[in-house]
Amino acid sequence: MATRTPAPLSAASDAGADAETLRPSDSHVQSFARGLAVLRSFGADAPTLTLTQAAERTGLTRAGVRRILLTLQGLGYVALEGRDFRLTPKVLELGFAYLAAQPWWHVAQPLMEELTQTLHESTSAAVLDGDDIVYVLRVPAHKIMSINLGVGSRLPAHCTSMGRVLLAALPEDERERRVAAMDLGARTSRTVTDPDKLLQVLSQVRRKGWALINEELEVGLISLAVPICDRSGRVVAAINVSSQPQRRNATAMQEQCLPALLAVAQRIGEVLPR
Repeated sequence: MATRTPAPLSAASDAGADAETLRPSDSHVQSFARGLAVLRSFGADAPTLTLTQAAERTGLTRAGVRRILLTLQGLGYVALEGRDFRLTPKVLELGFAYLAAQPWWHVAQPLMEELTQTLHESTSAAVLDGDDIVYVLRVPAHKIMSINLGVGSRLPAHCTSMGRVLLAALPEDERERRVAAMDLGARTSRTVTDPDKLLQVLSQVRRKGWALINEELEVGLISLAVPICDRSGRVVAAINVSSQPQRRNATAMQEQCLPALLAVAQRIGEVLPR
């Protein structure tokens, strides 16, 4: 899996850059950050929030949260029902803007639906965000996990097949730094939690071009992932097939699913620019 090293940023790319170096306080808009914190305080466990509850969940003052929520209400991102605030569908525009900007996303969905119908297994696509993967597409065939997954769901990268594909695609020095800083928590008794062993596994994934997870994320779950690469070889996302060991063991996943998964990833990559 080839990776493209970005060109280094020049500290003096603009005239007078040295004299006008930005301080963190200059580039951080605190009120905007607080507004995002309020939006993120809503969730499956808190579909509606009062002012007091939102303040408690964000650590902000009640007065500050009130101003933010009323601003969001005026913009149409939240609605007020009695004393309870709730998000409106307009919030979806924020996430969809990211998805719509991904040149491979629209192509991937019909191909993944076709793959799910062919293999009778769930398929997903994800990108790397910090220590997690974030699901950007999912086509379920049947429920095989206790976790309800959908677009925007996050899972730890170290014990997921797509996460390992994406970590393996990083330059070696960055991969080592990330793994050293990760919380390699055990999700099952099979989860790899030793940093050195995980780095060895990631090196193998990079050489093979695919990753298989066998009950490391959740008991009763086996998953196989490959990268989606643009035409320059840069990994932009990962795609996987998930099953259950009693339906398909590791050997069956490689023999029955890997060729089709690689073919779909290649078809998606063919539409991407260099």
